[in-house]
Amino acid sequence: MTSPQQTPEPHVHPHGPGHGHGGGGVDTHGGGGGHGHSHSHGPAAPVSRHLRKVIAAILIPFATAVVVGLAVLWPGGTPAHERTGVGFDRQTQQGRVVSVEHVDCKSVNAAQVPPTGDTSAPEGREAADGRQEQCEKATVEVTTGPDQGRRFVEIVQPDAPRQLDEGQGVVVAYAPDAPHDLQYSVTDVNRKLPLALLAGIFAVAVVVVGRMRGVMALVALAVSFLVLTYFILPAILEGSNPLVVAVVGSSAIMLIALYMCHGLSARTSVAVLGTLISLLLIGLLGSLFIGWTSLSGNTDDYTGLIHGLYPEIDMSGLLLAGIIIGSLGVLDDVTVTQTSAVWELHQADPGMGPRGLYRAGIRIGRDHIASVVNTLVLAYAGAALPLLLLFSIAQSSMGTVANSELVAEEIVRTLVGSIGLVASVPVTTALAALVVSADRPASGGGKPTAVRGGRRRRAK
Repeated sequence: MTSPQQTPEPHVHPHGPGHGHGGGGVDTHGGGGGHGHSHSHGPAAPVSRHLRKVIAAILIPFATAVVVGLAVLWPGGTPAHERTGVGFDRQTQQGRVVSVEHVDCKSVNAAQVPPTGDTSAPEGREAADGRQEQCEKATVEVTTGPDQGRRFVEIVQPDAPRQLDEGQGVVVAYAPDAPHDLQYSVTDVNRKLPLALLAGIFAVAVVVVGRMRGVMALVALAVSFLVLTYFILPAILEGSNPLVVAVVGSSAIMLIALYMCHGLSARTSVAVLGTLISLLLIGLLGSLFIGWTSLSGNTDDYTGLIHGLYPEIDMSGLLLAGIIIGSLGVLDDVTVTQTSAVWELHQADPGMGPRGLYRAGIRIGRDHIASVVNTLVLAYAGAALPLLLLFSIAQSSMGTVANSELVAEEIVRTLVGSIGLVASVPVTTALAALVVSADRPASGGGKPTAVRGGRRRRAK
């Protein structure tokens, strides 16, 4: 509530030396701190110098440990190895479809009837039908690499999931040990242009809606990818413990992204502490249940290829690292939202104590919990829909499906991450309520000033 003395000038917030109305959170730093004016999203964090020192005493050693961890574990780059020519481990170049000609599949021997001549079997019928249909004979030109300008022929059957069009960009694989005419083959289409356009639309949307905050979010996203690309992945490939690398890398991403997006303030620091505690819980639960359920982390072609190329990598540790990194993004959202909610509640009613703030904040958090948990489960179900369809076709029971390592791995990943997310709500809410209630303004003199209408003028 706004006091009668404050009613005539609800928007003006004068600054004088030593007079900042710090308890109200409108501008705690007076003329000396820039955070109150660096963001237009709302008031600065209403904490005293004493409380900022307490928070710094916790976060500075943590940040120092992260920097030391980065320095100790920093890799010298991705280790070299001899390519196997399997899956992603192939030499690839860019290509372009020069021409496409329709020919009889029989003339190019694209479909073969089984040696027994039995066309009653499904594969026999498909082969016989294929010989009577039209195939595509595509001429492809290599556009990059040492063989630039070289052309080869690619036969595409009519029932192939990917057809080729004249002028289309493609990705071609090179097999140096194959016969000369078979060294190149089309493995995929070139999607760089539509993907780049989609990324550009995303960036424009973020900047238009988020303005400067959106720009900082995009910068933080780029930094996160740099940490992932130049630290986490090469360090794991060099043989460092995946769990340690994930913890150090995730902590670095968390510190950079949160402070860059939300400013160097006590409010952000509380969100960092809540995220850190939740990540520790996820790491402990993940380690416990990955071991208890005997998950190897080697469940598909990609992990099998990684294990074959780098057998020294702990695949179960890699699984746990993935759980921690995957949970970080959603954790940031939850902890920042809860911290901001408690701060706004305190500004709306500065007389509310820590217990009242916690109760009000946790009511907001319950809605967040319900939506986040549902999002995680549905996200996995959508990504694993083809796999779930296969289990449904096989008429497997729910217990059989859940017990298979491929599905059990995702169940552990989803549930451990969800438990950490659920726990982050009360943990962060309690931390924020304690911090904001323990504020001791440097100068007294009056009650905190409430902000009316959600907008305020800045002092000139």
